[in-house]
Amino acid sequence: MRVQSQPTQPFAGQQPGTSGLRKKVTVFQQPGYLENFVQALFDVLHGVDQPASGQTLVLGGDGRFHNRTAIQTILRMAAARGYARVLVGQGGILSTPATSAVIRRRGAAGGIILSASHNPGGPDGDFGIKYNVANGGPAPEKFTQAVYERTQVLEHYLTVDAPDLPLDAAGAQALLATEIEVIDPVADYAAVQRALFDFDAIRALFARGFRLRYDAMWAVGGPYAKAIIEGELGAPAGTVVNAEPREDFGGLHPDPNPVYADDLVAHLMAADAPDMGAASDGDADRNMILGRGFIVSPSDSLAVLAAHADRVPGYRAGLAGVARSMPTSTAVDRVAKALGIPCHETPTGWKFFGNLLDAGQATLCGEESYGTGSNHVREKDGLWAVLFWLNLLAVTGGSVESLVRGLWRAHGRCVYSRHDYEGIATESANALMAALREQLPSLAGQTVAGQRIAWADDFAYTDPVDGSVSRQQGVRVVLDDSSRVVFRLSGTGTEGATLRVYLERHEPDATRHDLPVQQALAPLVQLAEAVARIRHHTGRDAPSVTT
Repeated sequence: MRVQSQPTQPFAGQQPGTSGLRKKVTVFQQPGYLENFVQALFDVLHGVDQPASGQTLVLGGDGRFHNRTAIQTILRMAAARGYARVLVGQGGILSTPATSAVIRRRGAAGGIILSASHNPGGPDGDFGIKYNVANGGPAPEKFTQAVYERTQVLEHYLTVDAPDLPLDAAGAQALLATEIEVIDPVADYAAVQRALFDFDAIRALFARGFRLRYDAMWAVGGPYAKAIIEGELGAPAGTVVNAEPREDFGGLHPDPNPVYADDLVAHLMAADAPDMGAASDGDADRNMILGRGFIVSPSDSLAVLAAHADRVPGYRAGLAGVARSMPTSTAVDRVAKALGIPCHETPTGWKFFGNLLDAGQATLCGEESYGTGSNHVREKDGLWAVLFWLNLLAVTGGSVESLVRGLWRAHGRCVYSRHDYEGIATESANALMAALREQLPSLAGQTVAGQRIAWADDFAYTDPVDGSVSRQQGVRVVLDDSSRVVFRLSGTGTEGATLRVYLERHEPDATRHDLPVQQALAPLVQLAEAVARIRHHTGRDAPSVTT
């Protein structure tokens, strides 16, 4: 067994996006493709071909197809770089929030997460890799850019000539001088949750007959939800469904929204619906919350958690502030104003919350794409959000719907929707955004589709902690009544481009809170088409997905 230097050459397009490098499985299966990216990552972390002496690396993934193969490749390369220890989840399993928890609790230098999050899996599906730094959060843009630049000049990678290691039983083994410790993937994560929530109150809630349906969507969240919700909190067996991680997510699209989690929605809309429904995604960092006959928008979910955080043990000391991504609705802004705490508006991507959390400027944060989290880790956390809701229901005696309607009564309803145009030609998407940006200087004061535009800009963010600047983060068109239309291209797809159009209108009139969302937002849809000429640029008459 020895270290080998294998000749290689650069692959085009190894540029990490919002959440790491995501491509089709077949792309990652190319000889040397994964190795090149990992070599570049290690070279940026430690210096070209320099050892990672004394450091601990965390490694795991969401169990999708190619996960086990990739883990063995990375273990050999980590041993070749001289890591002192690699902590790998049993069976190669480690959810994204759990990886963050392990990094933080075990004092690791960082971690590699193998996931394409909510993207489909299987041999024809997607795969991904990202690096989380020592605070447990995603690597910043400056770091990922350096990794990309290194991938373009590689001539070799280092690995170890060794057979695959067994990963299905906990315990330690050696690979050269590196200790490979297979760990229980749930233990560290569960310990973090116990310190935050009133588990006794939630146990009592289930003992009173409260019914929950948690759909893990055949993804990595299943083992965590089974262990905590059924195992520790006493929910009846079968509360967690689709709980066993599958390489192809059972043929499902593991994205917890009303379109892809339609089976869960059907159960919550039925006459005999449970009290609450929830779902998590491929790597368990996203969540969807439902009440009986009632769907909660992610923006409203974040606002409800902020409004009632003092009812939960881990947040009784108060919130230092809240943060949301720019496209997320302004519901949490209104709660923050009432609480007298700051509300930070950041670009999309969880890495932008990390500095705020580390600096103590924010406690809760969230994105409209079904991601919510807090300073307990440095990732969004699907099961954490479910436990937070259960804790609130246990101590308030209310229902999911009553808590959301209470938010609307106090602050008005932020009627909100996202329209996704998926798989459009990249050139067409770029042309649409370029045309939008050209219009920006002249949009203010115009009346378009019968609505007057107050101002428009291309969102730029200056980090209040380190002063870094991120530009061109989405075009905002804001009306006189504070209604908004936001346009941006997604960084999480693997084919073509995805145009996302976000629509928001604040409705203070309680008699109009139950208007159908798309009906209430129809004027904004007309404005979006008139300003961006979506049909002209994409050839699409309607979005691929509406949430």
